[in-house]
Amino acid sequence: MSNWICCQIGAREHYAIPRALHQRQKLAHLITDAWVTPLSPLQIISKSGIRERFHNQLPESKVHAFNTSLLSFELNQKLQKCGEWETIITRNHWFQKQAINKLKQLTRKFSTPPILFSYSYAALELFKFAKSQGWYTVLGQIDPGLWEEKIVIQEYQKYPEYSPSWQPAPDEYWQTWQEECQLADAIVVNSHWSHQLLEKSGVESQKLQILPLVYTPPEAANNFIRIYPKLFNQDRPLRVLFLGQVILRKGITSVLESIKYLEGYPIEFWIVGGPRIEIPSYWQNHTQVRWVGRVNRSETAKYYQLADIFLFPTLSDGFGLTQLEAQAWKLPIIASRCCGEVVVDGVNGWLLDAISGEAIANMLKFCLDAPQTLTLLANNSEISNFTLNNLAEHLLKLSPCPQI
Repeated sequence: MSNWICCQIGAREHYAIPRALHQRQKLAHLITDAWVTPLSPLQIISKSGIRERFHNQLPESKVHAFNTSLLSFELNQKLQKCGEWETIITRNHWFQKQAINKLKQLTRKFSTPPILFSYSYAALELFKFAKSQGWYTVLGQIDPGLWEEKIVIQEYQKYPEYSPSWQPAPDEYWQTWQEECQLADAIVVNSHWSHQLLEKSGVESQKLQILPLVYTPPEAANNFIRIYPKLFNQDRPLRVLFLGQVILRKGITSVLESIKYLEGYPIEFWIVGGPRIEIPSYWQNHTQVRWVGRVNRSETAKYYQLADIFLFPTLSDGFGLTQLEAQAWKLPIIASRCCGEVVVDGVNGWLLDAISGEAIANMLKFCLDAPQTLTLLANNSEISNFTLNNLAEHLLKLSPCPQI
């Protein structure tokens, strides 16, 4: 019986949760903010992020979206010149209001209480409604929560010049989250790191379940063969890829500081992602740094293919999907320990004991002198444990009566 309802803003995890449930015929409905089919006029008139709100593994009959209302909402927010946090919180309220109206229409179709899944920070009103109906609630925790915020605040205090106008989340944001955690019957986190930080924030340990992210690689990645040169030099430098949000939480300051230790070495840094901080002109104009800027998800593959090593020195991450994307293209990773467990130290990459410019530089110097080791690590790339099927099995064990 299809008895799960998934509510989510955006295309988080490439719609992995609803896809996994649909695979097992357990998805009753996906309620999302936007759903743009390939033939939709929005493919032409909308910005790229909205155009990617679709997945061909989910039938349209199960998807409910609010395209027109979303466009109106976003336009209104821009006209009012609302701040970032005000927009985020208002958008979360807007979505939940739309979703509850849809849930009220769907309620009569269930002969037994469904399971309602919603991601954190946009779940409180949904859970209140679900509880009033006697439904089971599952919270998808997208990050390590309040304790991660404390880590980020320390970094911004350490490097205020990178973002002098940065503001932490308001108290309202965290109060809402704490109420969501209290109303949730189960809370899904994606890593032991998140589990650890949520416990430190006071979340009940018995509610927490670790479900790693999943990733289905593109067909081209399955046949990709990574080849390294016999040695790196100025004509063929070591290409180091940083791909993702260019923000302090992702460890970008340590990446940039590592370059000070690598001046003149045949090492080239590719920064792929839109900067959300103020980058000092010294780094903007550095000859060893290539600032690519923001690219669409569909464009990232070429950077994974061309790079030699992937940097993921995050200060804190719920998981870090880019790790799986890199591994799909057989790209070794240098990662911190504050994220999802993808890297096995010395097998398919290396784990940093300290997130610092010096630590990253020392690791890259080793890579520079050992292209044969990079070949071995590339051949050990592994994503077979991060499948949709594994996710589905774990999800179905979360329900009040485990489903087969």
